Amino acid sequence: MMGLQERLLFCELKTSVTGVNDEGVQPLRKVVFMYCRHCGQKLSLRFCENEGLIPYCSTCADYMFPQFSVAVSMVVTNRAQDKVLLAKHVDDQDFILFAGYVKKGENAEKAIPREIKEELGLNVVKAKYMSSRYYEKNDVLMLNFIVVVEDKEIKMNTNEIAEAKWCSSEEAIQLIRKGTTAEYFLQNAVRELKKKI
Repeated sequence: MMGLQERLLFCELKTSVTGVNDEGVQPLRKVVFMYCRHCGQKLSLRFCENEGLIPYCSTCADYMFPQFSVAVSMVVTNRAQDKVLLAKHVDDQDFILFAGYVKKGENAEKAIPREIKEELGLNVVKAKYMSSRYYEKNDVLMLNFIVVVEDKEIKMNTNEIAEAKWCSSEEAIQLIRKGTTAEYFLQNAVRELKKKI
């Protein structure tokens, strides 16, 4: 039996088999049982106009819309905006963009300079929002920015970053991990950088 605190913090996921297809594969369907994050009451699904079926707490008389993490993804460039800085994280072989979670009570505009300072020891000169993409694997909404940093020596956080490499835009597109959200964001940013932000 779950205590009130556990019910507030966790969703209980149950998976059930829905049948077998012609190839003998058993498709799975996830059934989610959630509890109210305010009072701990078990939620039911209720129709909400323009939203569809949404978990509802009859005790609080309120809909409980799904919550997910938010992170910033940053295409880091120098002041001249003719180079892009890529990261290779510890225990990773591919180059990716710099990124970090937005902390509770923080907005994206505050997360950007904090993450850049933590990972590179650099100050942000300016940042421009580009686009967003939901990353289902980690249940996170990624907000992408082009970030111009000061032209100073990098003081890399070696606990997180194994390598940071300045590249031309063309080289960055060649080096970035293929088929990823990072590649998508980088390609859009490179088009924008040709205009100078």
